[in-house]
Amino acid sequence: MSSRTSPVSQPITIRRAVARDARRLTRLVRGSGAYEGKYASAVAGYRVGPDYIEAHRAFVAVGSDEHAGRVLGFYSLVLAPPELDLLFVADEVQGRGIGRLLVAHMQSEARAAGLDRLKVVAHLPAADFYHRVGAVRTGTALANPPAVPWDRPVFEFRILPE
Repeated sequence: MSSRTSPVSQPITIRRAVARDARRLTRLVRGSGAYEGKYASAVAGYRVGPDYIEAHRAFVAVGSDEHAGRVLGFYSLVLAPPELDLLFVADEVQGRGIGRLLVAHMQSEARAAGLDRLKVVAHLPAADFYHRVGAVRTGTALANPPAVPWDRPVFEFRILPE
């Protein structure tokens, strides 16, 4: 079977993103297979800049072994209002549990920040993923042409105390 269904086989480290990660994160967003075809316009000019990384709680999943320090995915947590702003996993390592690791880390960070819930406006192809990792659908964000010409599901993560 394809590597998309293989579990994580190497250690993954999640660390705070730094300014020098900006280009790699931008490439990850723009190169995402989830944004091909009719969805391409949503990320065509998207940029994750050093200013974004410094203004938000952005974290990267970095692989070791065969991925030797490569950024495999990342997320960005906004505290006010509480929202998971970005979550991306490199196409070639999807299905290996990296997204779940990032969500668990995000929940821990949200809990440490005193949040009890946070919103996610999801990309339509990611809706099943958010459901599988425990987010509850709470509504729909209506299309906002020309940037986003389609409706998007809105989810909420409830952050439970440990």
